[in-house]
Amino acid sequence: MKTPKSEIDKRYEDKHKEERKAAHAVWGTSMNREDFEELNKFLKSHHIKKVQLIYAGWAALKEQCKD
Repeated sequence: MKTPKSEIDKRYEDKHKEERKAAHAVWGTSMNREDFEELNKFLKSHHIKKVQLIYAGWAALKEQCKD
């Protein structure tokens, strides 16, 4: 009998959990729903990923905060 994909995926996720945690970070944050909807619409219409927004914002802030 073939193992269900969901079971295979879970085993893979469990096995690589620590590896993923060491390589990536997640910010659990929230924002105003209205702003969130507007931002998502903007990103989608310009084919921009959220991570691109974060890196672009970070670069702009680093430039702005140069001493």
